[in-house]
Amino acid sequence: VDDEVREGGFASTSDYMRDLIRQRQRQKAEETLRALIAEGLASGPAVPVTPQTFQRMRERLRERLPK
Repeated sequence: VDDEVREGGFASTSDYMRDLIRQRQRQKAEETLRALIAEGLASGPAVPVTPQTFQRMRERLRERLPK
């Protein structure tokens, strides 16, 4: 770790560790995005969204809500 701190130009071990954590967070976010894109592509062809689409979604939601 000390070598990485020195060679990487980090001010301290804490800075190095924070950088590792940020890198991992970015990596996880990229993996999540890739998975969501793959899921979207696998879900079939795109369907145009119109005002009627939102109206149908609202109606379905109202049907689900308890009265």
